[in-house]
Amino acid sequence: VQLQASGGGVVQAGGSLNLSCAASETIFPITAMGWYRQTPQLQRELVASINNGKHPNYADSVKGRFTISRDNANNTVYLQMNSLKPEDTALYYCAADRVADARLWGLPHVWPDYWGQGTLVTVSS
Repeated sequence: VQLQASGGGVVQAGGSLNLSCAASETIFPITAMGWYRQTPQLQRELVASINNGKHPNYADSVKGRFTISRDNANNTVYLQMNSLKPEDTALYYCAADRVADARLWGLPHVWPDYWGQGTLVTVSS
């Protein structure tokens, strides 16, 4: 599985960005897709994950501001980020897994099998 993410950039606090990630070379169905983020100071953390169009799962820090959605036909996942804050600044990674339910992502020792390259989101104050 190859994951190609796009949509990062620089935005002022309070602004919005939309990330997208397309999965290719998917011989077997993908159960869950989602996004993690990482900064030099913090380990990689879950932002949001979703199963086949249902059971969205969000980190507490982004609930009410970010929305994850998925186009199952095209194996593409989106992350609409609104009301961005400087602390949202990070390298955002797209991820996918054929087995693990999206609701398990973020639990200790549960890590997706497939990762895309990071896309940088910078929120200025």
